[in-house]
Amino acid sequence: MDVYVALVTAIWSMLPAYVPNNAAVLAGGGRPIDGGRRLGGRRLLGDGKTWRGTAAGWLAGIALALALNRLETQAADLLAVSLPTFPPAVILALPLGAMVGDIGASFLKRRTGRARGAPFPGIDQLDFVVGALALAALADFAWFTDVFTLPVLAVVLLVTPILHIATNAIAYALGLKDEPW
Repeated sequence: MDVYVALVTAIWSMLPAYVPNNAAVLAGGGRPIDGGRRLGGRRLLGDGKTWRGTAAGWLAGIALALALNRLETQAADLLAVSLPTFPPAVILALPLGAMVGDIGASFLKRRTGRARGAPFPGIDQLDFVVGALALAALADFAWFTDVFTLPVLAVVLLVTPILHIATNAIAYALGLKDEPW
């Protein structure tokens, strides 16, 4: 598999996992998932993880996966790459896994004494990827292994931190986030 094919496949396949956290920022607010509960004197997750943001992020990822399925033929022709479609279980799993991964990172941040919005290098950039890939593998292992070959996984792990930092910087510049990471 050449680099171009791996890059296009990686980005296409991860788009339903890349979008949910951005949608959650735009639609967030409301009741925190942890309901204000504490563990060891610290909040479980904090005010940044809300039911509304999580639901909006998940639904945005689902909508994007459905749209990509409809656009697959035209995109494959345009990009000259065979692109995967998303089976129903994966349509649900990729964006939900992204949200769960981000929630898990928030839990880890609170356990390590980091404040909301404090940087957690590595975790901040890949938490949602780990969650999305794990849930997608559980949902449809055959699809997962067909799509996420070693070259594609390598691209995901290399490109995602760059995309994550860039989109967060843009959101910060637009006033949508309080910190640029």
